[in-house]
Amino acid sequence: MGKNKIESYGYTEFYKRQIEALSIGDKALMPARVVEVHREKYNIVTEFGEKVAKLKGSLFYNGEQNNMYPAVGDFVLVRPNDQGEDTIYKVLERKSKFSRMDTFYKKEQIVATNFDKVFIMTSLNHDFNIKRIERYLTTAFQSGALPIIILTKADLCSDANIYENQLQKVAMGVPILAVSTVTGEGLSELQNYIKPSETIVFLGSSGVGKSSLVNNIAGRKIMKVNDIREDDSRGHHTTTHRELVMLDNGTMIIDTPGMRELGMWDVMDGLSTTFDDVEQLASRCKFRNCSHKAEPGCAVKKALDNGELPSDRWQNYMKLRKEAKFAEKKENINLRLKEKSRGKNIAEFRNKINSR
Repeated sequence: MGKNKIESYGYTEFYKRQIEALSIGDKALMPARVVEVHREKYNIVTEFGEKVAKLKGSLFYNGEQNNMYPAVGDFVLVRPNDQGEDTIYKVLERKSKFSRMDTFYKKEQIVATNFDKVFIMTSLNHDFNIKRIERYLTTAFQSGALPIIILTKADLCSDANIYENQLQKVAMGVPILAVSTVTGEGLSELQNYIKPSETIVFLGSSGVGKSSLVNNIAGRKIMKVNDIREDDSRGHHTTTHRELVMLDNGTMIIDTPGMRELGMWDVMDGLSTTFDDVEQLASRCKFRNCSHKAEPGCAVKKALDNGELPSDRWQNYMKLRKEAKFAEKKENINLRLKEKSRGKNIAEFRNKINSR
């Protein structure tokens, strides 16, 4: 497989330094990247190639409520096993992550980690929805990666500039590309954002053409493509689980199941970036605790009245902010629990590994 196999999967100094800081005496442990998750089994890649791994029970199933479990894209420390499954000992700190609110358990759900770019995809048909794109942008900015908006199925649209102009008003500074896998429009420009050893996560609703675009980028059919319903432009889910795929050109992609709604989780920074214009207006209000309803000197109300701030954008900002505030409360509880056990976990990890 080659000694640099793991480096080709994005293993950099960021992760090497973490391993060095752990001062692990067990030299048998090695870095790996998680490429697929199936219940309690993990497909990983090490310098020796692809293997199946399981978690080290005493380190993960120890009663701690805030153990960090592997997700697709994670780099982990594993003990190799020539006779069977490798064993995962630790998940390394993530340089980026994409998470959402688990609406059932009201907690964070990790969708993907350690990616460099987020391709926010929407098609130029009934799927186009500014509010949903604002939601995706908020999460993408929070993730720590570079968001890029991809307008698919440009061949079905008479004038993509109309849509691009709408997006430029809400996605200032974010690259926007209109592409078509049928005519080839925009695909050469898209190649500028596809680099070896980098990871891209794809976000978008079902039927927006994610699978077709991935197949085009890969130069071969690696994902199933289904037709959409013409009455509402919605498609069937072609991705049923998350996985990291290495393409022939050295780029990695993480495809996610089609999602029409994303529950906000820890996105206050991303919200501020996406709605910078709104927060700049709010900062000019006469009163610091302005509710933007009836107070005198309210810059937001003035902008709404004179049309400077579209009411739809304001309403969506308030909706996402409310969701983010709720998630923030949940996150703060989790952070307190994590901080309480972090030092203990690191010390226990070192002791267990070094005592072997």
